[in-house]
Amino acid sequence: MQPPPFVPTYNKPDAPGIHLSFDNTVALYQVVAEADTFEVAAQEAFALLATSQERFPDWPRVYYLDVLGHEGEAKGFDPDFFEFQQEFLVGALGPFLTALVLPLTGGLVNPEVQRNDLPDVLHIDEDGA
Repeated sequence: MQPPPFVPTYNKPDAPGIHLSFDNTVALYQVVAEADTFEVAAQEAFALLATSQERFPDWPRVYYLDVLGHEGEAKGFDPDFFEFQQEFLVGALGPFLTALVLPLTGGLVNPEVQRNDLPDVLHIDEDGA
């Protein structure tokens, strides 16, 4: 029988970057600026993830996101940053995280064991997928 998923004590850092949390998790905190594109935000998120794996191999990771601007009709976000949260962060990077805290969804716990076999680089198709 598999143990239940680890549920971290959510504790968003005061500043963007990579931080150790008191519950032995690594907190990744990203703030997307109003001028950031999907591609810029995606590369930054991937860089945080890759750097955290290099510095703290296989430690449980919790990703926090704040989005400035990018308002729109899709649950309050423009289409790019709705997709960024729903498809890219949850769908593509989610397996490499223990939990995520997003403006779109609130806190989400990965129901599977966090993966640590990150690809070397992030490739984004021209259509943003």
